[in-house]
Order: sequence, then structure tokens, then C-alpha cells
Amino acid sequence: MPTFLPLLSNDADACCSTASASALTVEEADPIARTFKALGDPARVRLLSLIAASEGGEACICDLTEPVGLSQPTVSHHMKVLVDAGLATREQRGKWAYYRVVTEALDSAVSALRA
Repeated sequence: MPTFLPLLSNDADACCSTASASALTVEEADPIARTFKALGDPARVRLLSLIAASEGGEACICDLTEPVGLSQPTVSHHMKVLVDAGLATREQRGKWAYYRVVTEALDSAVSALRA
């Protein structure tokens, strides 16, 4: 003989909470998602960490290739992604590029999720 389950109320207010007014809009979420997408690669996270830990908070591309074990073109590609996402800045000095972490961009992404 089958067992019948009790019927639940069909009242949506009883089971569903409304979204918070402080939730991100689509327009606000897009740049934050790009930030996290750029951080979705372990090599990029490591590169940001190396730059932040460098003396003066900046690092030359020539100093980043060996610690991450990647070729210079690959590191340059990863750094372009980070710069395009607003997570790092690039300054050309002669033939070398120097990078700095934009900590405000990281702080902004983290605080947006805590709101």
C-alpha cells in the first residue's frame, strides 16, 4: 500500500525569503565577476602575491618568470589579464615592464560579497 506525504502550503511567502535590497545588480556584479575570473588561475594569484611581497610593492616581469616556472610570454599574458581586470598596473621602463597590485580592486571585490 502506498504511503502518502502531507501536502505543503502553496504560500510562497511562507517558504521564500525576498532578496536583500543590498544585493548586487547585474551592472555591479559584472566587473566583480571579471575580477574573480582573472583570479581563477593559480598562476595569476601567485603572480599577484609575488608582486605584493616584492620590495616596494612592485616587480619587474624579469623577476616573475622563474618563481612561477613559466615562460616570459606566458607570464606576460597572465599579467595582461590581471592588468585588464584592474588588479595590477603596468609601467614600461626601457625594455622591462614593472607591475604593482591594485589593492583597492581586491578590497572592492571582497567587500561587495560581504554586503
